[in-house]
Amino acid sequence: MFEFIYWLLSYVVPFLAVLTVIVFVHEMGHYLVARWNGVAIQEFSIGFGRELIGWNDKHGTRWKISAIPLGGYVRFVGDMNVASVPDPDAAEHVDPALAPHLFANKNVWQRISVVAAGPIANVLLTFVILYVLLLGYGRYTIPPVVGSVIAGSVAEAAGVQSGDVIVSVDGYVVRGFEDFQRMVATSPARQVTVQIERGSIAQTLVMVPDVAEVEDRFGNMQKIGRIGVSRDVADGDVTLYRPGPVEAVGMTVEEIRFIVQRTGAFLGDFFVGRGDVEQLGGPVKVAKVSGEVATLGIIALINLMALLSLNIGIFNLLPVPMLDGGHLLYYLVEAVRGRPLSMKVQEIGFRFGFALVLGLMVFTLFNDTIFAYFGILR
Repeated sequence: MFEFIYWLLSYVVPFLAVLTVIVFVHEMGHYLVARWNGVAIQEFSIGFGRELIGWNDKHGTRWKISAIPLGGYVRFVGDMNVASVPDPDAAEHVDPALAPHLFANKNVWQRISVVAAGPIANVLLTFVILYVLLLGYGRYTIPPVVGSVIAGSVAEAAGVQSGDVIVSVDGYVVRGFEDFQRMVATSPARQVTVQIERGSIAQTLVMVPDVAEVEDRFGNMQKIGRIGVSRDVADGDVTLYRPGPVEAVGMTVEEIRFIVQRTGAFLGDFFVGRGDVEQLGGPVKVAKVSGEVATLGIIALINLMALLSLNIGIFNLLPVPMLDGGHLLYYLVEAVRGRPLSMKVQEIGFRFGFALVLGLMVFTLFNDTIFAYFGILR
């Protein structure tokens, strides 16, 4: 019994807390923009399945918390289901006074704005969290100067020398040696372009980091990139940098751009056969990571929330029917053609999207369980 309570408090509670905030913000994005566009909203749900608790507001929307806390949805009047598949017969049976407020009867750009609002809300949540943390806590940094270069390493082959000042990696500004380490670590077996200064001379070096498997503080094995440089850190080398409000905006935007680019590169690896299925994670892995990060404190958990929110926003923009990106694809095609795709074509797309998303969920759940099992054996 004690072990179950410990598991519940250590993994499930942090995971659900993080997920609930992310889902609420995502769905609230859809809800607010739909309201601004005069769309009649039937339900706003955190979770799926049977309703646990709910209430109706003055606009007739049912707000509820449902039994399966692994997502949520906003259902508009006239939707066939919670995936916002339009009901082709809704317009014929609805009250004529309500017809102008059906989502399906809004113009294509209004529908695009409503659908895009969810992922945009996730990106904004990430921006706000990272921006506030940066302003409130600043960041500890180490001068981006190479200390030593390992003989026979990727860095030596590329021409890196001790004393080189790292200026940028793949166009991202390097403000500290920790930036350089992170940018290289997130590019295993992928080419990186490093801008350095040697004395007063600027040079551009191109290299492909080796793949190294390392164990993090929680005992999880991770594959990272390494080029073979290091730096000794003296007490006076570490400084706390606090950017101003304007500079912090640029730094936060650059951080988000970096995460998006590296996420895209990670997903792209699977299309060229370099992807590592161990790095894919579903609900079990996210819960595990959330529990581990929660042991580091509330700030670390909030930072994880920002990263997950951004990744969920990106995932939802994939052009797969059932996801926001799939709806956007349909509406963009409609905007170009001047008329919507036939309901038959849309229905086929939704079925394909449902099968694809369901298959991905099953695969990641299976992947989480298998590798967690072998991790225990190891």
